Amino acid sequence: MTWWSVVRFLHVLGAALWVGGQLTVSLVVLPLARRLLDDERRGQVLNAVGRRFGLLTVAAFLPVQLATGVAIAWHKGVTWASLAEPGYGRILAAKLLVFCAVMAAAGVHGWASGAGRPLLARVMAVGSLAGSLGVVLLAAALPAT
Repeated sequence: MTWWSVVRFLHVLGAALWVGGQLTVSLVVLPLARRLLDDERRGQVLNAVGRRFGLLTVAAFLPVQLATGVAIAWHKGVTWASLAEPGYGRILAAKLLVFCAVMAAAGVHGWASGAGRPLLARVMAVGSLAGSLGVVLLAAALPAT
């Protein structure tokens, strides 16, 4: 095992925790909260879950993803110009663009949740989850080099 195997592992682990957390909240926590809790209690629980997930995202997920992603790109010799090249470059460029859109949607979701804009919060949550799945799909499509 090389140092780069550890870096890639941390990158994949961070992505798995992010997407897995989104799926867990969407497919497990939300349906149960809707079914088992009254409106006030549900709001408290979901607010607490969202704040915890947001804190973990800012404190752990983003720094790990950014540091490992930049390190992997550097190790593979990725340049700004190579992002326009067919194959690895264009797929990586698409992955980066979708990742940025996901982070923006997640940020708007957090703001909308706190500002009492439930429809916008829900749209951004669904968009963030769909985009996150897109990032994983693009990562899986990256050619081995």
